[in-house]
Amino acid sequence: MIETVDLTKKFGDLTAVSSLSLHVEKGEIYGFLGPNGAGKTTTIMMILGLVPPTKGEVRLFGKKLSEDYFNIKRRIGVLSEVQYLYEEMTAYEYLRFFGELYRVERLDERIRAVLGQVNLYERRHQILKGYSKGMKQKLSLARALLHDPEILILDEPVSSLDPYGIKEVRDILLEENQKGKTIFISSHILSEIERTCHRVGIMSRGRLLAEDTMADLKRRLADEVELELELETVTETILSALQSLPFVVAVEAHGSRLRVKTKADQDYRGQISSTVFNQGGVVLAFSRREMSLEEAFVTITEKNLSLLTKEDSAA
Repeated sequence: MIETVDLTKKFGDLTAVSSLSLHVEKGEIYGFLGPNGAGKTTTIMMILGLVPPTKGEVRLFGKKLSEDYFNIKRRIGVLSEVQYLYEEMTAYEYLRFFGELYRVERLDERIRAVLGQVNLYERRHQILKGYSKGMKQKLSLARALLHDPEILILDEPVSSLDPYGIKEVRDILLEENQKGKTIFISSHILSEIERTCHRVGIMSRGRLLAEDTMADLKRRLADEVELELELETVTETILSALQSLPFVVAVEAHGSRLRVKTKADQDYRGQISSTVFNQGGVVLAFSRREMSLEEAFVTITEKNLSLLTKEDSAA
């Protein structure tokens, strides 16, 4: 649905995006991550055709953006990081204006539906100047949804929202994705990306550093795996047996709980359980601590920042 091929953008001597190749599948929620200045917004501007690439191309729905620009744009809903609203209008007037531009059928019915989704229908006749930042953000999402696009491109969609508003938007995005929409999200709120996205791409200094599913990305980065067990009784025999296993890095006991660190080359939970059982122990609970997306993000960007700095120095 969204594809970039060798996408590059230079501003004078500055390379904002370098040889970026992305492929977002139909029906996927894709998280696009990176520190400030990584090139995310420039990439989004090129995907939308608002900034021409220096090199490479963008394909949407299997077509080059340049081939059928206006028809392709009608199939996309966009929420930008900064909202520019016509503040003398009411919410109803604002959505009606855009609905007429997009020639939305049964427009009043559609306006009622999207304002209901973002919980603003009762405020539909209020002047936008009186809206809070969070209300303006939700209205902008309603505008992006109004013409029922096949692709949503969202830059910081939960900016300015309180925790309740963040959950509202999350639920809307998951609902729209279940209807078949492809969603491309750029956000600094990694906990929301982790909850909603199927795959993520992580950029730094204009380069794509990693791209994978959440589970595989975190699994590839982990040098060790941390397992937590609750036993009926922890004995010295059990501790000694676990510590002697060649794949166990460390064992800590806290009352009836054990924290076991193992190598990350494979899943050792079966061997751990068998060892405890063979020493007369009873496992009451067993869990594996996963690396968070935030930890993965920091690991990837720090490692690659060091590498890129060395490359720059060598150059």
